[in-house]
Amino acid sequence: MDLVTPQLGLLVWPALSFLLLLVVLRKFAWKPILESVNERDAQIRQALDAANEAKMAMVRLQADNDKLMAEARAERDLMLAEAKKTRDHIVSEAKAKAEVEGKRLLDLARQDIANDRKAAMTEVRNLVANLSVDVAEKLLRKELEKSDAQQTYLRQQLDQLQIPVR
Repeated sequence: MDLVTPQLGLLVWPALSFLLLLVVLRKFAWKPILESVNERDAQIRQALDAANEAKMAMVRLQADNDKLMAEARAERDLMLAEAKKTRDHIVSEAKAKAEVEGKRLLDLARQDIANDRKAAMTEVRNLVANLSVDVAEKLLRKELEKSDAQQTYLRQQLDQLQIPVR
């Protein structure tokens, strides 16, 4: 049984060396280890706080981005509406101008046609008159070839004009 029961010296010296090691470690190693653990803990907390702050900043940026996108869409829609309105206005003005120009050209063409018709009618009348005069002249020459017929014709004409004959 001697093997199982330790002697007093065997218990004291290891206990005393453990206590001495514990005091030395506490005096020289425990504080730096705790300081480094606390410093590491503070760094981890700062990193977590920075990560949370970055996350919040990202949320704010995303909200701002969404707001800017909504404003840009609204501005784009407004610009498109204005462009459509301007296009419609330009098209309607062009149609109105084309209609007015078409009416003007149509009136001008009608006026030209009427003038040409009048000119043609005048020319036809002049030709008919010239032909009539030529025919009448030829008929009169033929009829008045004789001197008696000329004298008779002249008297008739003078009587109609009421000029006394001598």
